Amino acid sequence: MRLLFHLPLSPFSRKVRLALAEKRIPFDLRIERVWERRDDFLAMNPACTVPVLQEDNGLTIPDSYAICEYLDEAYPDTPLLGRTLAERVEVRRLVAWFDGKFHAEVGMNLLYEKQFKRAMGRGNPDASSIRAGYANLKPHLAYLGWLAETRPWLAGPMLSLADLAAAAHLSALDYIGDIDWSLSDGAKDWYARVKSRPSFRPLLADRVSGLEPPDHYANLDF
Repeated sequence: MRLLFHLPLSPFSRKVRLALAEKRIPFDLRIERVWERRDDFLAMNPACTVPVLQEDNGLTIPDSYAICEYLDEAYPDTPLLGRTLAERVEVRRLVAWFDGKFHAEVGMNLLYEKQFKRAMGRGNPDASSIRAGYANLKPHLAYLGWLAETRPWLAGPMLSLADLAAAAHLSALDYIGDIDWSLSDGAKDWYARVKSRPSFRPLLADRVSGLEPPDHYANLDF
C-alpha cells in the first residue's frame, strides 16, 4: 500500500493528505518523529522532514511540493494545479505564499514555537516570536479573505492546491486554538467550505495525545 510518512500537525503533511484524498488515491499513514532521526528515514530523505510519500513500486518522493507536482502529473484526472497556464501560475504563486511567507511569518512563530520546538529539543517557546505570529496572522487572514470574496476559489474558478495549502496551514493552527476567525468573515466562510469537503474529514478526526482541539475545530458550521 502507498505510504505517507507524516506528523499530524505538520501543515505540509496535511496538504499532501488533502491532495491524495481529493484525487481519491488510497494511502496509509505512518507517524515519523523527525527529531529521532531514524537511519531508515534519513536514507529516504536526508533532509529528515515530513512528508515523504512512498509508492507501491518503491518510488520515494520527499518534500510536499515535489509530492503534489508528482501527484498531478501521475494522476491527472483531478487536476489541482490549474488547467490553463495562467491558472497554474496563480496556483503556484499562492502555494508558495502559504508554504513560504505564511509559514515563516505565522506558522514558525506559533505552531513551531508552541508545539514542535520543545519536542525537537530546541528549548522553550519564545514569547516575542509568539507575539509576532499573532500580529502577522491578521494581515494574512485579511488577504485570504479578500481572495475568497473576489474569486470562486483562492486561485480562480476551481478548487486547487492553493486552497489545500492554505487550509492545511490554517487547520493546524486552528487545532491549537490560534485562529481568531472573527478577524475575517471571508476567510471563515471559505474555510467552512473547504473543511466541509470529504477530503477534510480525516484531518478533523485527528487527535494529538495530550492536546485537545477547541470545540469548533471539527464543527462544519463553526
